[in-house]
Amino acid sequence: MTKETIKLFSEMHAEPSWLSDLRQKAFDKIESLELPAIERVKFHRWNLGDGTITESEPSANVPDFTALDNHLKLVQVGTQTVFEQTPVELAEQGVIFTDFHSALEEIPEIIKEYFMSSVKYDDDKLAAYHTAYFNSGAVLYIPDNVEITEPIEGIFYQDSDSDVPFNKHILIIAGKNSKISYLERLESRGEGSAKATANITVEVIARSGAQVKFAAIDSLGENVTAYISRRGKLGNDASIDWAIAVMNEGNVIADFDSDLLGNGSHADLKAIALSSGRQIQGIDTRVTNYGCNSIGNILQHGVILEKATLTFNGIGHIIKGAKGADAQQESRVLMLSDQARSDANPILLIDENDVTAGHAASIGQVDPEDMYYLMSRGLDKATAERLVVRGFLGSVIVEIPVKEVRDEMIATIEEKLSKR
Repeated sequence: MTKETIKLFSEMHAEPSWLSDLRQKAFDKIESLELPAIERVKFHRWNLGDGTITESEPSANVPDFTALDNHLKLVQVGTQTVFEQTPVELAEQGVIFTDFHSALEEIPEIIKEYFMSSVKYDDDKLAAYHTAYFNSGAVLYIPDNVEITEPIEGIFYQDSDSDVPFNKHILIIAGKNSKISYLERLESRGEGSAKATANITVEVIARSGAQVKFAAIDSLGENVTAYISRRGKLGNDASIDWAIAVMNEGNVIADFDSDLLGNGSHADLKAIALSSGRQIQGIDTRVTNYGCNSIGNILQHGVILEKATLTFNGIGHIIKGAKGADAQQESRVLMLSDQARSDANPILLIDENDVTAGHAASIGQVDPEDMYYLMSRGLDKATAERLVVRGFLGSVIVEIPVKEVRDEMIATIEEKLSKR
């Protein structure tokens, strides 16, 4: 792939010069940059991008939309937008939820201000690759003082019949004192077996006083090798409550970061993961306290089956000057196989004195007393074990704002456990 091909892609989509130039700068940096530092995960030989920037053809794996509720929603299959719905009352308030290139036409200056603002194109090799090669995406823009009570859904399907890279950029801008609940799904659809890569960056900009509830379910297929980066950037008194379920079948590196830039900002990140087969999942979760009296909490729970590998890295970093900051984290892993491998790696970096910080980490098997109690009430061992696992992962499941999606997640967990 050459710079000319990337430039041609920009021209075909009428991208502004600043974005085209940024793609070119990122392309020039790729070879000189290192991969992101993910402790205790060996992913340097993974195929995380084949150096192509192409678009997918219309897919046969398009879901049925006849039963959808009338709330803000965007659905994409591959690089194609197949459904877009904005209630009239939200459109009248200036709310926008559309594909990336349409947003460039509607709110060009806002995109220019916030695109790649929470992660820099030259941070590492995968950030540069993403900037140069992302081929689709979405933008959710919420103006100041707008509150949306119904969940907002962004559904992004990877077509398992296609080998087109699943390289998306999702940009969410929550204006001052706005309030939203957003549900994101990354999912492989279809019965195909084409090998593909994914490089996905999600930026959530929470301006002063914004309240964002962000739930996500990642369920990419076993033939997709993925790098998923979610970044939060928080202003004064802003909050992001993350609830992320990492339920992929293939090898995945996930990088979840929150930068508490504003005084009184608050990030609460709950993540669960279920690893099975021989897959490798590395989850790196970081909260950085810059603002005074900012609060960052990390809760990670994982379950490992068969010969899978799961690594949790939890990093709490309090920057010099962040007086009154609080950084707490907990990582727990439940191993249901003696052939599985796991790491729960807590890291605290404290550069200020007047702060509070703490961490906890554990790796273990199902508590025999829990099993004894449930089986004494008449449950067989397999059913008792499934209930223990569901309870162990329940901290994130209950945060998913759509009941049908919660039920689907539980069904996925049950299906994986039933294969043991």
